[in-house]
Amino acid sequence: MDNMPITQQGYDTLGEEIKRLKGPERQRIIRAISEARAHGDLSENAEYHAAKEQQSHNEGRVKDLEDLYSRAQIIDVAALDNKTIKFGATVHLADENTDETRTYQIVSEYEANIDEGKISISSPIARALIGKEVGDSVDVNTSGGKSYEILNIKFI
Repeated sequence: MDNMPITQQGYDTLGEEIKRLKGPERQRIIRAISEARAHGDLSENAEYHAAKEQQSHNEGRVKDLEDLYSRAQIIDVAALDNKTIKFGATVHLADENTDETRTYQIVSEYEANIDEGKISISSPIARALIGKEVGDSVDVNTSGGKSYEILNIKFI
């Protein structure tokens, strides 16, 4: 299995999610199964089947997250050289056609959340940015095909 680079914040969040799923969420599902069982005949008990499905989903999610957690390689973003873009970089970009600016942090697939400005290292824009420096222009290979100028790189 390959190691998965992850920020400290992402690692902490992953650990909290595992605890939540193994603790309160697992207990909630067990209670739901118990309550549904009390209703009698399980063969036609929709509540019971729904709760069992939730249990299966929860346990599968725990297994997947524990696998990620065991393979996590925490990257100390603040200690990285800030001349070129790499995992963990926070990059300020300007769209070369509209001058609209955007800021993204390049993170693991697990941490990616576009609403928070966090993009996966395997995304087209991150792949285009890796290895570039301030002042460079990058073409993002997507259906919309955008060009950006790199304005600033930070490792925070």
